[in-house]
Amino acid sequence: MTQYFDTLFINANLATMSQEVATPYGAIKNGALGVKDGRITWVGKGKDLPKYEANTVRDCKHWWLSPGLVDCHTHMVFAGSRAQEFEQRLLGTSYADIAKNGGGIISTVTATRAASEHDLCEDTWSWACVSSASGVTTLEMKSGYGLDLETELKMLRAAKYVEDTGLLRIRKTFLGAHALPPEYAGRADDYIDLVCKEMIPVIAAENLADAVDGFCENIGFSPVQIRRVFEAAKKHGLPVKLHAEQLSNQGGAKLAAEFGALSADHLEHIDEAGVQAMAEAGTVAVILPGAFYTLGETLKPPIDLFRKYKVPMALATDFNPGSSPIISPYVILNQACILFGFTPEEALLAMTLNGAKALGLEHETGSLVVGKSADLVEWPIDSPAELCYWMNGTSLAPNRYYKGKLL
Repeated sequence: MTQYFDTLFINANLATMSQEVATPYGAIKNGALGVKDGRITWVGKGKDLPKYEANTVRDCKHWWLSPGLVDCHTHMVFAGSRAQEFEQRLLGTSYADIAKNGGGIISTVTATRAASEHDLCEDTWSWACVSSASGVTTLEMKSGYGLDLETELKMLRAAKYVEDTGLLRIRKTFLGAHALPPEYAGRADDYIDLVCKEMIPVIAAENLADAVDGFCENIGFSPVQIRRVFEAAKKHGLPVKLHAEQLSNQGGAKLAAEFGALSADHLEHIDEAGVQAMAEAGTVAVILPGAFYTLGETLKPPIDLFRKYKVPMALATDFNPGSSPIISPYVILNQACILFGFTPEEALLAMTLNGAKALGLEHETGSLVVGKSADLVEWPIDSPAELCYWMNGTSLAPNRYYKGKLL
């Protein structure tokens, strides 16, 4: 029987990242991969190719072909800069103290509220193009720099604007419980009422979010307040995720696990009980070395505990203007290996299949498996480990395909 392909990749070394292929990186040397109607329809050794017809045959010349990268935690929709705070931190002021004095998240809130929706769309599009050129085909974007309904909607519409261009897959996350806006000073419970009773219902009705997030921290919101946010999200059919245990152990990871959260993120201060709870719930641990590095933190997330309990680990840039002004996935892959002791294989898995799991997309993307979206990158490298070794930007990803389309 003849198999028909829109595009057939031959003479490729495949880093499938499939756990069903019992080699490092799920590697298939001298492989081939067929695409039809934007989806992968054949994967295997080139010598095992069936009789076929193809509109396009792409000779990869033994380059590596991997799934597109997944950046599962970003704050890409924002206005302004926080370079002044960068200087303050270098002079010894802590991130927490900057936040308490009206800087941090609130300074970006002020700039984002003042920005027009048009400018937010254009700026977010520009950042997304940089991400895409680096080999990212799936990208999460959070709100959370509005802290009022009008601006939160504006931010989510900017994310949808990028989504509608078809450049890459966008997941939109509502992060209303990110910080306490100045107009609610001393009234955190009242603000959580606004998030739960007004913001989430409107955002759900307009189908502007794929998930709901929160910041459970001593400079954010308490577990009791986050529980209310999660209950509202659940009522409206939205999955949850959480910024947890970044600066202290508030028990956020266990709370996230209780609600079957897609992920808990940061996790430097998580304890063993929190890791166990995540393992039992199937919640992904999203590790964010960019924020750890930028803030000069010293307590590392307990990578060995995540390994011990088989909690899937994802990596993301956490791209934002304050605590992680890093958009390059290569920098994050390298930092994960150097700072946290990831192996290159763990790091690449964390930014492909496990990144997809953290967004609830593991059945759609993240590995080179028949039936999944043809989100692919050709890399002119001799080993997948080079993606964690080099930190030289977009030159590593010259040929990118999203849903089978060459970008």
